[in-house]
Amino acid sequence: MLRNYLKIAFRTLAKHKGYSAINIVGLSVGMAVALLIGLWLWDELSFDQYHTHYNRIAQVKQHLVNNGEVQTWNTTPYPLAEELRQHYGSDFKHVVLGREEGDHILSVGNEKFTQRGMYFEPQITDMLSLKMVKGSRNGLKEPGSILLAESVAKAFFGDADPINKLMKIDNRMAVKVTGVYEDLPRNTTFHEITFMAPWSLYYNNTEWVRNTPDPWRPNAFVIFAQLNESADFETVSAKIKDAKLNRISSELARKKPAIFLHPMSQWHLYSEFKNGVNVGGKIQYVWLFGIIGGFVLLLACINFMNLSTARSEKRAKEVGIRKAVGSVRTQLIYQFFLESLLVVFFSLILALFWVQLLLPAFNHVADKEVRVLWSNPIFWSACLGFSLLTGLVAGSYPAFYLSSFQPVKILKGARLQAGRWATVPRKMLVVVQFTVSVTLIVGTIIVFRQIQFAQNRPIGYDTNGLVVVPTISADVHNHVDAVKRELLQTGTVLNVAEAATPPTEVWNSSSAFDWKDKDPTLSVDFPVVGASYDYGKTIGWKLAEGRDFSRDFLTDSSAVILNEAAVKFMGLRNPVGETIRWYDQPYKVIGVVNDVVINSPYEQVKPTIFHLSTEPGSTILLKLNPHSSAGDALERIETVFKKFNPSQPFDYTFVDEEFARKFGNEQRIGTLASFFAVLAIFISCLGLFGLASFIAEQRTKEIGVRKVLGASVTSLWRLLSVDFIVLVIISCVIATPVAYYFLEEWLQKFTYHTSISWWVFAASSLGALAITLLTVSFQAIKAALMNPVKSLRSE
Repeated sequence: MLRNYLKIAFRTLAKHKGYSAINIVGLSVGMAVALLIGLWLWDELSFDQYHTHYNRIAQVKQHLVNNGEVQTWNTTPYPLAEELRQHYGSDFKHVVLGREEGDHILSVGNEKFTQRGMYFEPQITDMLSLKMVKGSRNGLKEPGSILLAESVAKAFFGDADPINKLMKIDNRMAVKVTGVYEDLPRNTTFHEITFMAPWSLYYNNTEWVRNTPDPWRPNAFVIFAQLNESADFETVSAKIKDAKLNRISSELARKKPAIFLHPMSQWHLYSEFKNGVNVGGKIQYVWLFGIIGGFVLLLACINFMNLSTARSEKRAKEVGIRKAVGSVRTQLIYQFFLESLLVVFFSLILALFWVQLLLPAFNHVADKEVRVLWSNPIFWSACLGFSLLTGLVAGSYPAFYLSSFQPVKILKGARLQAGRWATVPRKMLVVVQFTVSVTLIVGTIIVFRQIQFAQNRPIGYDTNGLVVVPTISADVHNHVDAVKRELLQTGTVLNVAEAATPPTEVWNSSSAFDWKDKDPTLSVDFPVVGASYDYGKTIGWKLAEGRDFSRDFLTDSSAVILNEAAVKFMGLRNPVGETIRWYDQPYKVIGVVNDVVINSPYEQVKPTIFHLSTEPGSTILLKLNPHSSAGDALERIETVFKKFNPSQPFDYTFVDEEFARKFGNEQRIGTLASFFAVLAIFISCLGLFGLASFIAEQRTKEIGVRKVLGASVTSLWRLLSVDFIVLVIISCVIATPVAYYFLEEWLQKFTYHTSISWWVFAASSLGALAITLLTVSFQAIKAALMNPVKSLRSE
């Protein structure tokens, strides 16, 4: 019997090739979108679960009151780790102190690579699930040791055994390889950390840490903790809240530091804090894409159900004949369900093909490394479960409704008279489809408008031709005048300056500032940028008042330049000439610059202070000559740097590209949203095309009669199109307030954001109407041009 069911199902699909293709392609696209989003969600929700103790690990963070608001910092003073071990040790299995300093130079002989690493206390290897390939996980207990990621070990040593081999960190710290661990997966917080070295090595080789007068003052270190099985995060957070407050001076106590634990399970998706409250983070995008995936899949299912119910009305005579020759209702139910499941099965196979085909491009756009979970039973259970559900729902109408007809009544009329309300469910589903599609279109436009709005924001300096060269060692600083002279002599560089940080970031801040009329109870923390004389000239900032740093004034070594935000915050009416105190040392304000956007382009500029620094900077800034080619300039620049700093690989970044990366997350969201919006429109139009084709076929004889009576092609086109246009207009009316509500809420999370203009909704609605007209008109005009003799000859 099953064989007969399958044979009939295949014949039915083959007989109506067009409808079958629309059903299978439309449903497969929807399923492919759902699968891609499902894989993305799986990757996001499983972030950091690679570690065995995932549910017991936390980072120690702190809330502080600065500049009149509660800020949340990931960094803490290094004595806090020992404080937690000594006074709260019963709650912790491990407390590990660490320091991340960005990129380092690893070298073995003449082989040199820039790698990102961290200095940790030895217990980190017990806390994290490092899968050791060679050596011991206890390797960090040796003071001069290093653990390498497998890829780094292979880059240096090839297939040779790296254990006990010697190498250098930053050309000054000799270490021995004591272990090699498997590279951490992409969806882990520590993925970019490709080597680990002992904390003691960093401490013993870093003078400012050893000699700091008050080790509780610099918040420059990270602490990770693993709880005992009997402890929980909230209880322990309450216990350790004042662990820092009890040990610091009254001056620092004004910041009201509150220590707490941030569980590893929340690091990735719940990383944002405002005024001391966790406000989420990337979890909003998990919800967003989960909802989009569900709706796109719903659109495909609506198409399937719409066309299935529409076509089923044509099969009423078939039901009557089959019942007349002896078929029972159960057999008809099985037959209709099997046809529906067969379509879904073919769609699933095609969807898996789409996913495998699109996955590389999807990973590139989403910045992921997701893959199809071929061996995961949950993946197959979800695919097959959904397919079964979709097939049963879509096949329920023909299975239960049509199989209930009396054959005598059906064969008398030879046609099912469904009534005036029969098309209402289908019309409602079309409205749902286009409401979702228009909402996605509006959302995509607003996301890109927000990105463009922030990109067009004045950033206070000129990024064109501005290059950052990181300097890990002090070699360039020790010969900076000679380096500058030779760079300028190449003719490809206009200006050179040293800086503590790139123009797009601030790594240092200070709370030790005082000024006239400052509220003595006010706790402050200002970003501080140390730079050389030519910093302002190199980046091209704009002076609002006063002057720039100058070699003509020896007193500039104790001078500062403020940005406009700092002047406003301090309440200085005539800032130039004012004196502020930094660690009780007087500094004269010589100038005020227009606000320079350094951190997030979506947030307000923070009060920032610039000063001359004689310490080695971490970056060299170069302003390229616009009349020289960038390739030629970089070749000459590299030659100069290799001459003075041969121990470091030559790396560089263009500031405009680095600034553009700040929009990377929103760019990805916008690109993915536009991709899904296009697919949603495609699926919706595919359904419209099928329905229009069906209605045109259903009304063939009516169109023939109208043509015989003199109806024009235009009037017939209007007759067949007007219903669809009305449905899309209703969809646009519904989509407008829905999209406005959610997008307005999304924009509010940005301090600096665009507005939602009326034309966005108008353009989206007109676009949806135009696409609808194009889709429907093809079938409508084709039907209107049909020869009435052919359509009426059977009457």
